[in-house]
Amino acid sequence: MKKTTKLVSIGMITALLLAGCSTTAPGSGNKEAEQSGAKTEGIKIGLAVSTQSNPFFVTLKEGAQTAAAAGSAELITVDAQDDAAKQASSIEDLIQQKVDVIIINPTDSAAIVPAVESANAAGIPVITVDRTSDGGKVTTHIASDNKAGGVLAAKFLAEQLGGAGKVVELEGIPGSSAARERGAGFNEEIAKTSGIQIAAKQPADFDRAKGLTVMENILQGNKDIKAVFAHNDEMALGALKAIEAAGAAGILVVGFDATDDAVKEVFAGKLSATVAQKPDMMGILAVQTAIKIAKGETVEASIPVELELITKDSAK
Repeated sequence: MKKTTKLVSIGMITALLLAGCSTTAPGSGNKEAEQSGAKTEGIKIGLAVSTQSNPFFVTLKEGAQTAAAAGSAELITVDAQDDAAKQASSIEDLIQQKVDVIIINPTDSAAIVPAVESANAAGIPVITVDRTSDGGKVTTHIASDNKAGGVLAAKFLAEQLGGAGKVVELEGIPGSSAARERGAGFNEEIAKTSGIQIAAKQPADFDRAKGLTVMENILQGNKDIKAVFAHNDEMALGALKAIEAAGAAGILVVGFDATDDAVKEVFAGKLSATVAQKPDMMGILAVQTAIKIAKGETVEASIPVELELITKDSAK
């Protein structure tokens, strides 16, 4: 059955919105909702997103908006534009607006800690989504297993390369949990194949333009690269453009996130694969969980979102 670029069907989303978050369980969560006062109406949720320049997080926000509308909740979204200081300031604004729950997609997992602690001090429960916070009290974390995604990418490349070749790793924003975990999973798994060498490893900050520039520079000093693993699709698409411009045919490129642009390139046979995280589902689950917390219900400390490796064969 042919897959479309939207990895979550309308039917699945509708079912989730009607049934609520099926991954929650009574008695398994926290007590913050009791501190702020359980509510049944007029629920106000803050969503602090790392950036809206990345299609992945645009889709995550759209999922959150859909769930908020279905749950009759008000959603206030703030965009950090990948600036940790700006994100901290915007979260302080959400606290001043007395939101009932704050959902945070951290720009930097370490830098976000004081903001999480400020929310804790104000008695506002915090949910992290996609990326973790290195400290403070977080009610629940909603994400795919980034490390497992890195392992999926490594296994795919090892198989495609026949166990030998030089590989480039384009890293995400230093300090972000996603970059650390995806890199850890990839490197631990790829190390099991002795014939594969990481020839170059450099941050491109989850950015397409930086991915292009970094890959251009790497190609100048490495003429025998066989594959690229990028910590997200934006960097992978930038790397792909650099490879095409250099006329370096035959280099495999694997991304992470399964954004629409990336999936189109996979099905066109240009991008080798991408690890699907389903950001719309993350947004939906985050808001559904926030509504439960605001109502005084308890939730799981960790809510997973399924991963999937998308290759050209997925279109068949």
